[in-house]
Amino acid sequence: MAKTYSISEVASMMGVAPSTLRYYEKEGLLPNVKRVNGKRIFEEKDFGWLRVLNCLKNTGMPIRRIKEYALLSQMGDESLSARYELIKAQREYVQDQIDRLNYYMKELDYKDWYYRTAIELGSEKAVQNTSKAKEMNLDTIPEKEEL
Repeated sequence: MAKTYSISEVASMMGVAPSTLRYYEKEGLLPNVKRVNGKRIFEEKDFGWLRVLNCLKNTGMPIRRIKEYALLSQMGDESLSARYELIKAQREYVQDQIDRLNYYMKELDYKDWYYRTAIELGSEKAVQNTSKAKEMNLDTIPEKEEL
C-alpha cells in the first residue's frame, strides 16, 4: 500500500501553511487529491505536481495563470505547446527579475566595498578619490536598458 501524508505533513514539507493547500484545492489546483472520511490524503504521486505548483507560485506566477497551466496539464499532449508558452513566459519574467537584482547587486557590492574601505581608512574622502569610486559614476541615473 502506498504511503500517505496528511495536509499538515505536506504543508510542512513544502514550507507553507495548511491553509495554503486548502486554498489551492478550493481554486482547483489540486484536482487529484483524495479524501478519506473528509480528510485530504496526499500520496507520493502528488509530489511532482506539488513541486511544480510551488515553483510557479514562488516565481511570482499569478494564481489565474497557474490555474490555466493546471487545466492545460489535465488535457495531456494536446496542450503541450500552450503549456510551453506559459512556462517560457514565466521563465522570461524570472530572468528579468534576476537581471534586475544582479544590476542592483553591483551597487550593493560597491557600497559594501566603499564602507569597508572608508572604515579601514577612517574617512569617506579617502575613498571618493579612488579609481573604483570614479569608475562607478554614481552621480548619473542609469539608462533604462541598463536596468
